[in-house]
Amino acid sequence: MFAKSMIELGQKRSTIREIFEYGKRRAAEVGAENIYDFSIGNPSVPAPDSVREAVIDVLDTNGPVGSHSYTSAQGDADVRKAMADDLNRRFGTHFHADNFYMTVGAAAALSACFKALAEPEDEFIAIAPFFPEYRCFVEKGAGAKLVVVDADTSAFQIDFDKLSAAINAHTKAVIINSPNNPSGTIYSEETIQRLAELLTRKSKEFAHPIFLISDEPYRELVYGGLELPFVTKYYNNTFVCYSYSKSLSLPGERIGYILVPDEMDNAKEAYAAVCGAGRSLGYVNAPSLFQRVAAKCAGQTSDISIYEKSGNMLYEGLIKLGFTCVKPQGAFYLFPQSLEPDANAFCERAKKYDLLLVPGDDFGCPGHVRISYCVPTERIEKALPKFAELAAEYKR
Repeated sequence: MFAKSMIELGQKRSTIREIFEYGKRRAAEVGAENIYDFSIGNPSVPAPDSVREAVIDVLDTNGPVGSHSYTSAQGDADVRKAMADDLNRRFGTHFHADNFYMTVGAAAALSACFKALAEPEDEFIAIAPFFPEYRCFVEKGAGAKLVVVDADTSAFQIDFDKLSAAINAHTKAVIINSPNNPSGTIYSEETIQRLAELLTRKSKEFAHPIFLISDEPYRELVYGGLELPFVTKYYNNTFVCYSYSKSLSLPGERIGYILVPDEMDNAKEAYAAVCGAGRSLGYVNAPSLFQRVAAKCAGQTSDISIYEKSGNMLYEGLIKLGFTCVKPQGAFYLFPQSLEPDANAFCERAKKYDLLLVPGDDFGCPGHVRISYCVPTERIEKALPKFAELAAEYKR
């Protein structure tokens, strides 16, 4: 009677969501202040004051009807122009309104890209560690195949030999996520240049474009004075999927975009395919109020220095306790090795101390755990003694 694959999908949440829901149940038992939930990437830093001011301004300017009315399916033209102006100012690009398609967050942006590209027998490559929902979006949503390239766990950079070997005649696109969820690492300019050269060479070898899908919800969350290369400047056949969930602390408002550069092969058809994918998926238009709010706040961020401070505190604390971890360069996650080979067993043991961590298996990296440090700083301070107790148990 019903689609079996959808029943299975609906009956089981993602591992991240399962742990998050467990945390809520446990908090009802022992009090939220006694739960150290590091499961989900839910920003704890408030949105900047400019967001509240923008909401009021949009409501005052457009009135109670216009503020909530439909926009064009691809998004309000003035909003899309504001997105283009912001990127052009910051990255020296030359985009215009019709390069942008406004979406219900990065998840919808990714889903629409996969749907726009996928044809029978197509494959999309993810480089571990990767956001687990890629598999759902590619395989369940677009009917394609997700191919995973193993991680270089020494630094969580691209293993180019393995990536090159994975690309074949069925490869439609490679997905990158920098700053990365869950490792917190970023790809340098040298890495992006090398990736562009590889994809250009492979596109010629197989006589069709191999696209790059750059998943960028953490673009502004970069620390230590590092700079993040803007990928379209290095590889023309790049779709950019962006969200304001992290930069402006607006995860529940679900606002983002897809960027389709003019330089892309058959750019007009590519943009039409994105619009068609949005239509087929039932995306009437992205939330109209927050389209306009995002336009007014484009290029701004919440106080990301708080994340940097929290990340350093947690990283240094765990290293002192004997954990092995690559220091994050962006986003708001640590991805240390678990203290036993089975990360699932390690996370279950951590629950004894009400530490809620996510095993790395679904991210393509068994033996690691994701710790989301976008939490109040005092939670990290209180959690470190719990991590010490957990580590001591393994030493015994």
